[in-house]
Amino acid sequence: MLQEMRKYTKSWIANIFLGVLTLSFVSWGVGDILRGRVSTAVATVGDSSIEQTEFQRDYTNALRNEGQQRGKSISADEARKAGLPMLLLNRSIDRLVLDNVARKLGITASDALVTQEIHAIPAFAGLTGQFDRQTFEQSISRIGYSEQGFIELVRQDTARGQLAHAIESGLEIPPGYARALFAYSTEIRAAQYIVVEDKSLGAIPPPPDAVLQAYIKAHADRFSTPEYRDVTYAWVGPDDVAAGITVTDDQIKSAYDNNVDRFITPEKRGLQQITFPSQDEAKAARAKIAAGTKFEQIAAARGEKPSDIELGELVAADLDPALSKAAFALPQDGVTQPLKAAAGWVLIRVVKIVPGKTTTLDQARDQIRKALVQETAQSKLTDIANAYTDASSGGLSLLEAAKKVGMHMAHIPAMDGDGLAPDGSKTAAPDDPDFRKQVFRTEPNEEGDPQPAKSGIYYVVAVNGILPPKLKPLDQVRAQALASWTAEQRAILLKQKAEQLTAQANREDSLDGAAKAIGAPVQSSPALNRGTTNADFSASLLTALFDAMPGKSVSGPRGTGHAYVVARVTGIVHPPIPANEPGFRTGLQELSENLGTGVTDSFVAAQKAKQGVTINTKLLNNVTGAEGS
Repeated sequence: MLQEMRKYTKSWIANIFLGVLTLSFVSWGVGDILRGRVSTAVATVGDSSIEQTEFQRDYTNALRNEGQQRGKSISADEARKAGLPMLLLNRSIDRLVLDNVARKLGITASDALVTQEIHAIPAFAGLTGQFDRQTFEQSISRIGYSEQGFIELVRQDTARGQLAHAIESGLEIPPGYARALFAYSTEIRAAQYIVVEDKSLGAIPPPPDAVLQAYIKAHADRFSTPEYRDVTYAWVGPDDVAAGITVTDDQIKSAYDNNVDRFITPEKRGLQQITFPSQDEAKAARAKIAAGTKFEQIAAARGEKPSDIELGELVAADLDPALSKAAFALPQDGVTQPLKAAAGWVLIRVVKIVPGKTTTLDQARDQIRKALVQETAQSKLTDIANAYTDASSGGLSLLEAAKKVGMHMAHIPAMDGDGLAPDGSKTAAPDDPDFRKQVFRTEPNEEGDPQPAKSGIYYVVAVNGILPPKLKPLDQVRAQALASWTAEQRAILLKQKAEQLTAQANREDSLDGAAKAIGAPVQSSPALNRGTTNADFSASLLTALFDAMPGKSVSGPRGTGHAYVVARVTGIVHPPIPANEPGFRTGLQELSENLGTGVTDSFVAAQKAKQGVTINTKLLNNVTGAEGS
């Protein structure tokens, strides 16, 4: 949550146009708040609302933004599964909560301050690097805002920032708390330890049959037969209709022409970029490169690491047209002249060229033919599935409906979830996981509609009966049950042994006696911190060790293998607090910011309860395409 609540206030509008223009802010946009029309509000907060039209705009832009980040479009279903609708709505609600408080307190932003904020957004800069009205108007129009609407958006954001600043201002971690956190997180401990291995235990005699039978019953999932199902099913697949499908050369050519972009792989270039605040600095750097200075040396002199200047492998469309034209005209290792970009003046270097490729019609012919056959086959299969549904709805049985529409029929008396019969042999069931899943999620005596599998085959399944899991006889699973019971008993005894040795070590204030009892050497640990994990020290053992007093012994599972470790604390060191080091001061500042963020979190939560929040689920579902969810 360190950065999360900052999204209510600072820089979210300033960032909206960095990188890919349309979208970074609209994912969390607030928009113009309309009032008094509850019937069209997706959500209301107090006497304010988030209207369906504005949420629709912001949600559409959010989907587009997510798609650009993923490199592919995202469907409404994928967005819902990722929780994007509620994430967007909840953040909009949280900001509206603060807006209401700011309005009640009379906190606002002057026209001059709003103008200053808008002029500072880099995406609104023209070729001169200054604010350009035409660029501004085109940019906000592209994301669905009027000029006045965007101005009010910035005004709200600025006022909200003033409120959040007032809430968080001056909050600092108390020095004592900071020292305690530092001491806790940097503490180093040393230990002596012994490893208690399985061989330290004697043989465990087999239990009576009654004990073994009780163990089997207590672990019925391990020692029972699987559930079996008696199933009748019908199916039809692509192979059943493909033979009658003819694809002409004209269809192939038309498909190629309509999808020619799919057969063209554009050239990619691995690029590096250095950004300069002025044209003169960029020119000076370019002159040094011309004189023999390496591109990376220029970057290093400016305090930039190699990773800071990497743009990755891009196609021409990934760059601003002016930058793209220059970068894609260069040979490998070429460097552009200074170019004007949104963030300043840049030099771009070509470090790699991956040639583009065009697949000709003749080369793609077989691929297209196959795709057209599959497409037509799926269409025909859909028609068959619909015809089956109509026939079944008209009163025909599964057998009658399947026969009428040309589907195959089969019956399996008993199959488990892996498609096996009770004797372990493979049944005649399709070797298709989608089919098996369909069988085991179908209720008995309920006949469903045809369902497609990933293989393209449509199945209709009817479960005639279920043979539930049954506990296997003891004699059938004796060896397996005995091995499992014995392993569990040895684990229990090993833990008890370690605990007994730990108690002995604490009584004697030494590991020597415990080590002698099991014939194990006493070992010395390396320096341990709370995050150390290795072959001997597991996370749970370290937790116990760091909770122990000096000289005390604890036990826990070994880091690897089936063994326990008994460890005795032999030393504790707390490194001195580097109060004057920049890193320590930065850490304190981050902790203080986190404290402020937590206060804002609590304030927003309290205000939500006070103001009252109502969500219109029906309108939300209409926007996100989840009607009836």
